[in-house]
Amino acid sequence: MQMTQGRAFSAQRAAAKPAARMAVRMHVARVPQVNAAAVATKQNWEALASEMETASPLVIMDNALKTFGSDVAIAFSGAEDVALIEYAHLTGRPYRVFSLDTGRLNPETYRLFDAVEKHYKIRIEYTFPEAQEVMDLVRAKGLFSFYEDGHNECCRIRKVKPLRKQLKTLRAWITGQRKDQSPGTRTEVPVVQVDPVFEGVEGGPGSLIKYNPLSNITSAEVWNFLRVMNVPVNSLHSCGYISIGCEPCTRPVLPNQAEREGRWWWEDAAAKECGLHSGNIKKADGTTEEKKADRDLWQEGSAVATLSKEDARALVSGPRSKGTLAVLYAPWCRFCQALEPAYEELAAQLGGSNVTVAKYQADIDREFANENLQLKTFPTIVYLPPNSTQVIKYPSERRDVDTLAMWVKTVAGQ
Repeated sequence: MQMTQGRAFSAQRAAAKPAARMAVRMHVARVPQVNAAAVATKQNWEALASEMETASPLVIMDNALKTFGSDVAIAFSGAEDVALIEYAHLTGRPYRVFSLDTGRLNPETYRLFDAVEKHYKIRIEYTFPEAQEVMDLVRAKGLFSFYEDGHNECCRIRKVKPLRKQLKTLRAWITGQRKDQSPGTRTEVPVVQVDPVFEGVEGGPGSLIKYNPLSNITSAEVWNFLRVMNVPVNSLHSCGYISIGCEPCTRPVLPNQAEREGRWWWEDAAAKECGLHSGNIKKADGTTEEKKADRDLWQEGSAVATLSKEDARALVSGPRSKGTLAVLYAPWCRFCQALEPAYEELAAQLGGSNVTVAKYQADIDREFANENLQLKTFPTIVYLPPNSTQVIKYPSERRDVDTLAMWVKTVAGQ
């Protein structure tokens, strides 16, 4: 905390020096003020997202800074999202950058923070977890409890709560999310949206706007940009790290792995998706009701076959004359919804082959699917080989068409 305060005082002194035009970015008070609340109320964000869908990251960044002024900030993780800072710098507008210091980051990440501050002549607004909460967790469960009971509790204390606190001071934020980071879960990242999770300074739903300027560009395009612009990068990238988080929870990935497979690798990849009970909404009286979907997935006319309860039981018990690839899904699950176009394309590709591509709505038959089809979370994809009662579960969170087709070939042949 003392280091952060010292940096803030240094930023104020630097802002007073006449030689530093770039130092305007070091002093938030000098950022032009806009009536961001009025802008957010009047703007049709879905229409803007559609309008800017093919815009460059620079144009999207400029829109965010122009619209919200000092009420918007870039969330910088210490990885390739440094590209966001470069784009903000290129707009010529003042900007703010904040980062979550969880206390468990790699030394290389801290060194990058320092290099970025010097390169851009800015001060990053560091946000920290509550010391008492961290101490209570470590004393109760040890330093590495997340390897045994999952990362959610530690992340909630070290990341989510500090982020929520930071965002409550803003009306908009800018993230480095891209659609290609995790093909199974991030395929529906708009370039701008009303944040569906967090609240802004005004409080309540719809009070925070989220910009994702890198949404539509690929990892290769991001890295080409960073190289051409000679931007400081985290030295861990040269060691095989692609997605970089806390040191105990991040490792290098192998060739052709999705970049976020290096995060929380000890957990079932599907555990990062919709849990079996997330379809239940708790009501004020303590009871629950089933979450409903606006529509079913893979509707009439789809190349994806529909399995009835009788079909599912017949496939489990055998005999099977043909191999079947089945997605166990829930229509309300956003990860299942994100899978829909890729799975549809896969079904079209495999039409007339020795594999039937099918769907089974397992949220209405969970006990059977759990016991017989290895269902843990939605979506779950399984292959049921012919002349067998075996069930082979697709183990990855990478669900793009090419990867799925390659996997089917390895288990089903031509």
